[in-house]
Amino acid sequence: MNYVLLVSCVGTLAGMLGTGIGGLIILLLGKPRGDTLGFLLAFSGGVMLGVVISGLLPESFQLGSALTAAGGTYAGVFAMFALSRLASIPQAVRIRGPLFRTGFLIGLGIAMHNFPEGLAIGTGYAASDSLGLELAVALALHNIPEGMAMAGPLAAEMSPAWAFLWTTLAGLPMGLGALLGALLGTVSRAALSFALGCAGGAMLYLVFQELLPQSYGLGSPRIASLGALFGIMVGLLM
Repeated sequence: MNYVLLVSCVGTLAGMLGTGIGGLIILLLGKPRGDTLGFLLAFSGGVMLGVVISGLLPESFQLGSALTAAGGTYAGVFAMFALSRLASIPQAVRIRGPLFRTGFLIGLGIAMHNFPEGLAIGTGYAASDSLGLELAVALALHNIPEGMAMAGPLAAEMSPAWAFLWTTLAGLPMGLGALLGALLGTVSRAALSFALGCAGGAMLYLVFQELLPQSYGLGSPRIASLGALFGIMVGLLM
């Protein structure tokens, strides 16, 4: 039982440390406006697009069948569409504004992404301690630009400190996934394929429905385009 607790703590630390560092970067930059905010939103969308193209979807198709991966992707798109409709209902979302809603939805997408990654950490530890630790370190680094993606729009609607706090909490599902992975020992490849596809679909929805359209309306379209291209490169490198 102590081993399971250790694995879940490692997963939680990897998730919260990664997104938290991303939020801290935005905290140090201060509250973005105008072209800066447009650049950050486009950069966030580019990062997410790069991660989906280079990591999530290829891994999803590799782990399972094309039907499983595609089904998960479409499920993620439809789930995020439904959540986006609900996100316009709560009073807090209406008061804060559209960028708070965007940051809120990105947080949900990151949470969906972090859970299957936590499963990977847990099952990696089941195979060997070194593999589990390597996965945890890699995924913590991988979560830094995603934390920036969430914190950017949030910091425009609330204090950077609160944006940092909420961004850090978005890493918690990785710990839950690591706990489940450690308890199960192994997880079906098809289940992981579907979960990763679902996270990829959710992120694709956020990029094309929320981040990129808003980024082009906040400042210079050229600056937003540069942000998107730079973000894609960062996502591919991570």
